[in-house]
Amino acid sequence: MTEDPSNQRAERPRVEPEIIPPGEPLRSPRTGEFPGSPFGPRIYVAKFGTFGIIMVVLGILAITTVILILLLGALLIWIPVVGLIVAAAILSRFLRSRPRP
Repeated sequence: MTEDPSNQRAERPRVEPEIIPPGEPLRSPRTGEFPGSPFGPRIYVAKFGTFGIIMVVLGILAITTVILILLLGALLIWIPVVGLIVAAAILSRFLRSRPRP
């Protein structure tokens, strides 16, 4: 006789539930999280000291300097290209306006 799939026993859970006795704190000792907390894990934020603020400002200045150098480099590449286009336009104007014999 074949077994009906609806008659099979339920699967065993893959992870055993943690039973917390009454009066114990809800904090999990391994992760530092509160089980079932809607807020997720705790995040600790350190205060910046003088050295930290100086390092952040220097980092922002370094990134800004690199971006400015890249933009100026792109501009300096386009200056001769635009000059060649203008020179070609002027030269073609002179060649076109020459009277034909």
